[in-house]
Formats: sequence, structure tokens, C-alpha cells
Amino acid sequence: MMRVAILHGAGYVGRKLIEQVLAHPHLELTLVTSRSHDGEPLWKAHSHLRGVTDLTFTSSFVPDVDVVFIAAGHGQGAKAAGEIRDQGYQNLIVDMSADFRLPDAATYEKRYGAPHPRPDLLKDAWYGLPEITGPPPAGTKLIANPGCFASAISLALHPLSKAGLVNPVSVLALTGASGSGAQAKETTHFPSRSGNVRAYKVFDHQHEAEIDRMAPGLTYSFVPASGPWTDGIWGVAQFELTPSDLKKAGISSVRELYEQAYGSSPLIRLWNNQLPELHWSVGSAFTDLGWTQKGSHVAIGFAIDNLLKGAATQAIQNTNLALGFAETTGLV
Repeated sequence: MMRVAILHGAGYVGRKLIEQVLAHPHLELTLVTSRSHDGEPLWKAHSHLRGVTDLTFTSSFVPDVDVVFIAAGHGQGAKAAGEIRDQGYQNLIVDMSADFRLPDAATYEKRYGAPHPRPDLLKDAWYGLPEITGPPPAGTKLIANPGCFASAISLALHPLSKAGLVNPVSVLALTGASGSGAQAKETTHFPSRSGNVRAYKVFDHQHEAEIDRMAPGLTYSFVPASGPWTDGIWGVAQFELTPSDLKKAGISSVRELYEQAYGSSPLIRLWNNQLPELHWSVGSAFTDLGWTQKGSHVAIGFAIDNLLKGAATQAIQNTNLALGFAETTGLV
């Protein structure tokens, strides 16, 4: 059993991480931090855990663990990672914030509007989107868990980039309210969100920097929107694909393109001639990718649970690979 700590565990991502670690056959949850709930049982923040675990929140980190998940917000993830490194912790860290997803401090500051809190740690970080980046190199001690939009859209677009598609791609994706975090905001207030769809950060979402890394050379536009539900991301990417494009890529169909890319990926489900529905993915560790085509016009549909494949289960997936467990351990 590998001993696990979760830092900043009182929010939505912390909740899902706690659930995943408690269900994992090789991980033992030993510590969860929260300054606001210090000394209280976990069920004070996550009511459904009453009777499931006797652990209490603490505000102090003890470095005698094998894995640390950091469920802090942007800017706080790198600060927490730096603090525990400074305390002498040298084992695996999986950070859920954006702080280690980009390769340099200048790009981080441009996208997130603040200097990077610990640029000295950037060189140690591995960006972990396993279906594209593969398992982390041996000895990796810091994994940057991708963003939720970035995970879904990168997986949809990566095969197009790999095939050298030059035609522009138009992406529309909608996310549920849980993607905005546990703290109430005007845009996540129920009367504002229920029955409504609202676009935001059009052509300028911070996750585009991650998508650029995973789908290099591809020309795309991205319109993110808030959907009137709690969990899940659903979207569609549209583009033109001609017979000459297929010939240039050395493939015969869209189906062949995606089966070549993900046919051996156990946590991706491919749907030929249909677009996935959101509720197929919510509550699961899977990414659902499907497609439909009329003439040269192609639509690629994608769906994930933003708190699972977009956060907690992807963190477990990365941890499994880093520790040498089967990729789907505890997930399927």
C-alpha cells in the first residue's frame, strides 16, 4: 500500500480525489489538509463520507507519505508543492492546478496574469495526458494534471494534428457548474445558470496553451460555454476533410484515424457514426469520442466528466503509470 496525502482537500476536486483513493486497492489515504476545516472530520465538508472514513482534516503536512495530490487553485498549487519540497518531501507530487502545465514562466504569466510562484520547479514537471504523452519517464516526481477543457479538446484534436490536417477546426464546448469550483460566484448561482447557456473567454481560454502543446500545428478556434448542468464537458469540433487530405495522411477514413490513435487506450471509447452524449461520460473515467461525416464535412464529438477525467481519475491514471500499476487500476 502506498500512503497518500491530499492537500487542499475540501473542494470539489478534493472530494473526488478522496473517493478515488479510498476505492483504490493499492493506495491508503492517510492525510487530507484544509485550513478552514482543521480538526473536523472529512464528512463536515463531504457529507456522503460520514461512516465511510474516520479521517479528520489537518492544516499540517507530514512528509512521511509516498504520493501527494495537490487540489489547490491556480497559484496555490505551486506554492504548496514548493513548501513540501522545502520540508524535505521527495516523493511523487500530482498537481491539479495549472501551475506546472506550461513549460515556462513567461507563458504562465501571459495566460494566468501573475508571475509563476515557483519557476525553479518547472523543469521537473511532466505533463500527464497519458493517451498522448504516454507514461511519465522513470524517476518522475512531479506530474502536472491537465485542465478539463484541455483534456477533452486535446484528445479530440490530437489525431488531426498528427495526421497533418491543414484545414481550420471550429470547436464549441460546454462545461457544467462544478468546473467553476465550490465557492459561489454570480455565474454559477443557480438562477443565473439554470436554463441558460453563456459563452465566455471566446477565442482566449487559458487552456488553449495546453491544447497547443498537444495538437501542434493545428489551426483551431475555441468557443467555451457554461452549460446548465453540474458535471461534465460536452463539445464538438467541425472541419473539412477531403479525399486528398485522407490520402496525404495515409488513411482511408476518420474511423481509421481515431482507431490508430486510441484503439489501444483503455480509457477512451470510440463511437463510429455517432456523437457521444454527455450522460455516457459523467461519473466515469472514460473519454467518449465519436464522429459523423457528410461529404467532406466532419464533426468530432467529445465528452468527459470534468471532475474525473478532467481532474481526479486522470490524476489516478497518471499515478498508476508512475508507480507501475496497471493504468486502469481502481478506475474500471
